[in-house]
Amino acid sequence: MLEASSSTTDLPAIPSKRYFTIGEVSELCGVKPHVLRYWEQEFPQLKPVKRRGNRRYYQRHDVLVIRQIRGLLYEQGFTIGGARQQLSGDGAKEDCTQSQQIVRQLRIELEELLQILKQ
Repeated sequence: MLEASSSTTDLPAIPSKRYFTIGEVSELCGVKPHVLRYWEQEFPQLKPVKRRGNRRYYQRHDVLVIRQIRGLLYEQGFTIGGARQQLSGDGAKEDCTQSQQIVRQLRIELEELLQILKQ
């Protein structure tokens, strides 16, 4: 089981891909696949694309939402209902947090590109 002390900064960088499988998202977000499927039922913001045989394909914004949900539940101690209310009711804070995550991710990706170009 994940400890509450592990923060979102410990999570790996999100690769520059269009779609992610549930297994990949599980590793990127530090959450088991069955938890992701449960969260889909509880959070209307989380809607992965479903294709052949109901296989889920998550996009980058889904991964960011999952990381935000994880932070609310595991790090800030919200209940499912409280996290749902926080996500839907506090749009300004959500946008700010999501923007910070996007900027952090872009910075990591740009630094990786810079290292590739220096070689």
